[in-house]
Amino acid sequence: MNEGACDPGALPPPCFFLREARSNASCRSFSRLSRNMPLFGISKEAAVGTAVLGVVAAAGFFAGVFTGYNTLNMALVIPDDGKVVACDVNEESANLGKPVWKEAGVEHKIDLRIKPASQTLDELLSNGEAGTFDFAFIDADKEGYNDYYEKCLQLIRKGGIIAIDNVLLSGKVLNPERYGGEVQSMHELNKKIFRDPRVTISMILMGDGVTLAFKL
Repeated sequence: MNEGACDPGALPPPCFFLREARSNASCRSFSRLSRNMPLFGISKEAAVGTAVLGVVAAAGFFAGVFTGYNTLNMALVIPDDGKVVACDVNEESANLGKPVWKEAGVEHKIDLRIKPASQTLDELLSNGEAGTFDFAFIDADKEGYNDYYEKCLQLIRKGGIIAIDNVLLSGKVLNPERYGGEVQSMHELNKKIFRDPRVTISMILMGDGVTLAFKL
């Protein structure tokens, strides 16, 4: 899933479609929507794909879609009968990814829900889907991370993975008292996950930091 390993002159699937998704960065809508928002690095997306492959995932959950790059990344590596439940509160940004999902032939795998992630998680758990998902990716409002983490732990099967993005917050988590708000929330969650006996973790020190929590 590393685009850098692909021949740019003859990009095969899935590399071609990942490049197409990234081309949204040049469009006016993307530029307007992403203003003042941190963007993703390719290495993190490769890490997500690798994690998915590592658990042979068939079902995944994404809290935070933005323009759909990570959602596409997972949909490309799961089986044809797999599913990705992707949720975001911004339909305009999520819609940027839809044409590429369709072109890549994975649109049928993606269940996009425009509503708060917590609400979607509650619905999935109420529908009896606890323990049926292989992978979850959390990249939404930081103050909601603890709630998403707890609900994703219920949703994920044993041996499944929860990937938590932006765990470093540009290093601000080292001084949470100074920044408060989402930084304090992230700091507390980092401490909690580090000591959580329900998971074993690995932190990837790239981009703004990604923690992979493997459910025991």
